[in-house]
Amino acid sequence: MSKTSERGSVAVEFALLAPVLVMLLLGITEFGRAYNAQITLSSAAREGVRVMAIVNNPSAARTAAKNSAPALKPALTDTNITITPATCATGTQVTLKITYSLSTMTGIAGPFTMEGKGVMLCGG
Repeated sequence: MSKTSERGSVAVEFALLAPVLVMLLLGITEFGRAYNAQITLSSAAREGVRVMAIVNNPSAARTAAKNSAPALKPALTDTNITITPATCATGTQVTLKITYSLSTMTGIAGPFTMEGKGVMLCGG
């Protein structure tokens, strides 16, 4: 077999394999981005509920949660954050939940609804 006939078969093999490799690369990238967003949401919820448990100020708790997640695009808003109960009595538990819609870079799937949740004992 001559080299010129092999050159064509290499091109065909590459054409068959390239889409699979690109999809694998995009999938890894999307998964990494989603995993990073989930870690950020969990951390922001933990920070917000900590402020709520200590200060008993929902506005300060929301601000702390939003400031803990500056990398999220679009950024967190007050509507993404729910705090229950609204006031923190000593000895009770307070929950701060962040709901976020993560759109994908490729647009193939999604958007995905993600959640970060923090629970802490008030007055601790």
